[in-house]
Amino acid sequence: MSRTALDVLAIGNAIVDVISQADDAFLVRHGLAKGAMTLIDEDQAARLYAATSAGIEMSGGSAANTAAGVASLGGRAAFIGRVKNDQLGDVFTHDLRAAGVAFDTPPATDGPSTARSLVLVTPDAQRTMNTYLGACVELGPDDVEAAAVAGAAITYLEGYLWDRDDAKAAFRKAAADASAAGRKVAFTLSDPFCVDRWRSEFLELIDGHVDILFANEAEILSLYETDDFDAALAKVRGHCAVAAVTRSARGSVLLTDGETHYVSAEPVDHVIDTTGAGDLYAAGVLYGLSRGLDLPACGQIGAICAAEVISHYGARPETSLKKLISSDPAVG
Repeated sequence: MSRTALDVLAIGNAIVDVISQADDAFLVRHGLAKGAMTLIDEDQAARLYAATSAGIEMSGGSAANTAAGVASLGGRAAFIGRVKNDQLGDVFTHDLRAAGVAFDTPPATDGPSTARSLVLVTPDAQRTMNTYLGACVELGPDDVEAAAVAGAAITYLEGYLWDRDDAKAAFRKAAADASAAGRKVAFTLSDPFCVDRWRSEFLELIDGHVDILFANEAEILSLYETDDFDAALAKVRGHCAVAAVTRSARGSVLLTDGETHYVSAEPVDHVIDTTGAGDLYAAGVLYGLSRGLDLPACGQIGAICAAEVISHYGARPETSLKKLISSDPAVG
């Protein structure tokens, strides 16, 4: 790719995560679907927050986590998303900028408060997310500047945002601006529930606007309504330039119209919290692609990034990813 001002411009939900430990009985007691992301309103968020154990508050949001990962790798990243000028909005803005990510979307002065996600981590390291979207839903096409998109090698969009018409318009504007500038568009399916709600629109989006698709196994199976993983891979092939599909401990598969590459998961001594694993995998692959690396190297960087983030609580790296990949001979 030609040199640009940014490697990755990420657009998505600006969320502060509240991460607490919980057991399966707690999930059952509160009617929560283990391992899923559920949208809740502000009252539900307050009730659930009161019922959880003491937690860790840190900035999150899928695309924002990916942008932070790109920056930790030494890449140039920016983020577009909506917060309010409240305490959590200040926390989010500070944390993202401190991670080295440019974030210049003006905070809202009225309307819903800054979003938060109550992340419950069970002893098996699975995370169950309960998200109040708040100010996130105010994102619209006016927040996406054509010059910013044109200045990024890759614009990365998260499926979690695909609920409001204004957000869809923002996505489509970003995709059109990227295409007009000769840049790439990446998209993550985000969660099976997103796929179930918007399957036909996602398929249309992938066919017409997406160059690089990210999904996990459950999401790609849901997208093509099949239980056969190989059949799902066959169906996605050719609908975008690159598809990167993760399979947890079984690693990932990266494919183009004519290539298929299987990349092993990076070993981890002890899995603590799987929150952010897919986000950081995407950061590694996007960073590699922005640097012109081949797909196996991109997948290896993604695996290293995912392994780092699941070794501790929280969805953003605690160790310099740039240092981690510099010592890996497969990355070069």
